[in-house]
Amino acid sequence: MELFSGLGGLIILILDVWAIISIIGSGASTGSKVLWVLVVLILPILGFIAWLVAGPRSGRALT
Repeated sequence: MELFSGLGGLIILILDVWAIISIIGSGASTGSKVLWVLVVLILPILGFIAWLVAGPRSGRALT
């Protein structure tokens, strides 16, 4: 059981680091970036999901 909890924590850490790198590289304003990073750091799972759903989109258009 300890292996699975450790693995889950590692996955969350990797996803949060990816989200923070994505936030920093986005075209959002500095204030928005700081706010998003704080949300991801304070609420790791919910912050990551919120970033996926409501975060700034890349320049790619879906057609």
